[in-house]
Amino acid sequence: MDPYVILTCRTQEQKSSVTNGAGSDPEWNETFIFTVSDDTPQLSLKIMDSDVTNDDFVGEASIPLEAVFQEGSLPPTVHPVVKEEKYCGEIKLALTFTPAVKTRRPDNEEGTYSSWN
Repeated sequence: MDPYVILTCRTQEQKSSVTNGAGSDPEWNETFIFTVSDDTPQLSLKIMDSDVTNDDFVGEASIPLEAVFQEGSLPPTVHPVVKEEKYCGEIKLALTFTPAVKTRRPDNEEGTYSSWN
């Protein structure tokens, strides 16, 4: 198996690298940054297997974000992966939330920036 993960937060989507030949025990040490607001309910993960013709769907996980907004960061935590509503494994993920920081734009208007990785 050559797995990769598609991470989706509202309309933003990012893709991990493919871990060639990793089988059912892949490891990614990657950082993804999304712009979010406190009403963003979850991060969705879709685990895929890269193939020459069509990639295969392995499973998916939904990570609620309320706790990371409150705590600021969460240590690596195991989340269940499901396929067709059946448990098929787990994925471990650490989250960090960086609250909005006031910035100055060139036109002297204030802006905010929120992200997590």
